[in-house]
Amino acid sequence: MRVWLKALRVEQWTKNAVVFAAWFFAVADASQAAMARGWRPFLLVCAMALSFALVSSAFYLLNDVSDYDSDRLHPVKRNRPIAADLISKIDAVRVALALFACGLAFPCYLVFRHPDRTLGFGVILVYTVMQCAYSGFLKRLPYVDVVVIAAGFVLRAVAGAASMAVRISPWLLSCAFALSLFLALCKRRHEKETAASSRSALGGYHPTVLNVLIVLCAVSSLVVYICYTLADDTVRRFGTHGLAVTGVFVALGLMRYLFLVFGRGDVGRPERVLLTDRLLWLILAGYGLSALGAVLAARVWH
Repeated sequence: MRVWLKALRVEQWTKNAVVFAAWFFAVADASQAAMARGWRPFLLVCAMALSFALVSSAFYLLNDVSDYDSDRLHPVKRNRPIAADLISKIDAVRVALALFACGLAFPCYLVFRHPDRTLGFGVILVYTVMQCAYSGFLKRLPYVDVVVIAAGFVLRAVAGAASMAVRISPWLLSCAFALSLFLALCKRRHEKETAASSRSALGGYHPTVLNVLIVLCAVSSLVVYICYTLADDTVRRFGTHGLAVTGVFVALGLMRYLFLVFGRGDVGRPERVLLTDRLLWLILAGYGLSALGAVLAARVWH
């Protein structure tokens, strides 16, 4: 079981936390709170996040089968169950197909149960097609591969909103894209330094261009997020300019991650960094508390 859990990369399911972004902000939004509060909307978002987790795990298996030879050259990836021959390629493909079926079950149910929420099914279908293209040839194209990864996070956020039929701000989607692009570029930089022969696309990445893009994406993430908190629509929906305070913690989080990136930290696995770095946990806690405080203060004031 441990071998299969490692092959499915369950620890990377934390990426699907972005599915909850729309729910998190909709609960505090007076105009959408009725659609987001209660156990049922939350369970719908949880089911959508699980669907993405199962589909993404299916692609992890297929990618490991496809990258079998190159993974065996990587100092870390060669220990993956498929590359280490702990799981056969045919078994991995069979399990991947089963995961696809289970992952698409909830979006199909959502369409039949709520015909007005077909967007959720459409988004995960687009995600599946995009991942097929990524596994087939896009992952070999430098810079294009990280854009596809970032687009996957945007699709997750849209699917989370679609499962509850709530609106998600374009500013928030732009921030999700910039932030995920930042993390993907940081990962490519680390891979280029530690195992340049493990991924064919790494040869097309120039170190200086990578560094510049990483900093630009970090700055863009912060600027777009602050624009979101100060936008007229955001202020009207949440009833406060106080959300701008949370930008401080976004800036701290980005600076901490940049410190790890350029300080030779192990950022090859962003999900591991987010789960183990204590300073990032404190920053995330500060972000959550400041956002909650801003919304509650606005409610009390009004």
